[in-house]
Amino acid sequence: MKHREEEEEEENQLVQILDDHSDRHERSKKTKQHMCCSLEQSALSHSRPSFLLRFLVLHSASSLKRFLCFSLLIEMENAVLCYVVQLHNRTFRPPLVSPWRTLALKSISSESPVLTVQETVLFPDQALIFLKYPQATPLFTKDDIDCVYFSPNSSQPHLNLQPDSVDGEDPDVQIVRCPLHPRGITAFVGVKSNGHLLPIGPTYRWDSLAYEALIDRDNTTIVFVKGLNLPRRIVVDPSRFECVYGSDFIASKLLLLAEVISIGQEIVRCKTPLSILSGSRNVNSSVKVSVRGVGKTILSSVARPDRRLDPNPPSQKKHQMCVCTMLRNQAQFLREWVVYHARMGVQQWFIYDNNSNDNIDSLIKSLDDENFNITRHVWPWIKTQEAGFAHCALRARDSCEWVGFIDVDEFLHFPSGLSMRDVIGNLTSNVAELRVNCHSFGPSGLKRVPAKGLTQGYTCRMAAAERHKSIVRPEALNSTLINSVHHFQLTSGFEVVDVKRNVLVINHYKYQVWEVFKEKFYRRAAAYVVDWQEEKNLGSMDRTPGLGTRPLEPPDWSTRFCEVVDTGLRDRVAGMFSDPKTQRLPWQKQEKFWLIGTRRG
Repeated sequence: MKHREEEEEEENQLVQILDDHSDRHERSKKTKQHMCCSLEQSALSHSRPSFLLRFLVLHSASSLKRFLCFSLLIEMENAVLCYVVQLHNRTFRPPLVSPWRTLALKSISSESPVLTVQETVLFPDQALIFLKYPQATPLFTKDDIDCVYFSPNSSQPHLNLQPDSVDGEDPDVQIVRCPLHPRGITAFVGVKSNGHLLPIGPTYRWDSLAYEALIDRDNTTIVFVKGLNLPRRIVVDPSRFECVYGSDFIASKLLLLAEVISIGQEIVRCKTPLSILSGSRNVNSSVKVSVRGVGKTILSSVARPDRRLDPNPPSQKKHQMCVCTMLRNQAQFLREWVVYHARMGVQQWFIYDNNSNDNIDSLIKSLDDENFNITRHVWPWIKTQEAGFAHCALRARDSCEWVGFIDVDEFLHFPSGLSMRDVIGNLTSNVAELRVNCHSFGPSGLKRVPAKGLTQGYTCRMAAAERHKSIVRPEALNSTLINSVHHFQLTSGFEVVDVKRNVLVINHYKYQVWEVFKEKFYRRAAAYVVDWQEEKNLGSMDRTPGLGTRPLEPPDWSTRFCEVVDTGLRDRVAGMFSDPKTQRLPWQKQEKFWLIGTRRG
């Protein structure tokens, strides 16, 4: 009985949140003619008719203020249908005009799709604009829209640019990446076919934001956040924080508060309210989740708990070995990395694309068409490698027994001729992490990208191993998901094994030709690593010895980092993959494809 009362109380609060969101939306100048019953679709998927009836009663009065409509609810064999009848002789579409700027703009016509800008996130060098489409509406392509820039108090566009990308994994949400221009210049999305502009929507900073959320198989919500500034690798007292669910954390007082179960680095695990668990994806897409310190301000949020992991995972993993990586503009090296590791025993690849603009999505599709089990996940959040790896571990957990976390310039090398299956097959059940030493290779005398690939071109390395990378059982990870990129924290009772170098090492082609290496100055991926152009932590192991804070090529770069000639992997790859007649390698076949239409970022 108590459980039911709690559920009804949370249910009432969720109704209030959605109703509050609807009322404020109704009062907004840009939605004076908002369609009646706009939230009924969210209510329909709720499991209890009582929720639906209360929802209808709450919303019918405000709907009639604008124009006559009525809703008919029919319940048939657990299916609830809503019919909305509009007493108008034309189809209504609200004008999408910015409420805070008066511009000489056309309003959206009846021929245009009714879409809105959910929110905008500002990064140091780009604006991330989230477009929300009605269901079953065709999505824009990169060629359909422009990034349009206005100076302050100007009604005429300052500049039009093509978006860096138009992406998304949800059928009704797109992410538009617009280059960011000087402070004070605002980026809009413009529709090329008719010149219409969409308002920018609520705008947030990237470094103080709840940016991703998903519901784990134990029904807790995992929230990924920027701005808490918690120490590295330390679990913090969860009682100092609370999770917050709602549609608007600024104007609304109707919020659901929830307990924080664990918190560390940028990962928060929340106790999910029952009303969220029982709601559909449509309901939860209207609700966001965030975090705050007790008595402090709520972090801004674009994180919606509408993605749910399977609560009933298969008893048998489909794959023995998988790989997760996060990358930016690595298309020219990806094919070699995938083809090689497939032969070594990797069965699935999870690619977290961190704002590439080199057509890597086309390459991944091509590899998938060739029966490599590879998926691309759009991950636009900068300096979040630890969080991205935790997110990937959760996604890979149901299908993968083991997951390696390595970069595209890192290759698993088995000096004794073994494979991944051989190494894993000899482990006991209590072993949950393999730590593999990395050998860092230098430019090896080269000044241009090696035509036959990384494994064939770079053959000289440092004598001592640098750090390690890990291969883990995702089922054995500590529930906090805390990691340092190189390794995770494990659940008590599991062990770590240091792999001997004659069995398995990682060839890390770290110091490549300057043309490639200088891209590391753009931005470091990890949250706790300072970008190289900043005058901080100049003695960090992450920095390259002998370089300053500017991407200026040293005269002797091509001969640096060369202490030991190591051709072991080069020779094995040549023997396994070279065409007997032409001596060409499989990844060379696509060389012409990447010379055409590739834009470096």
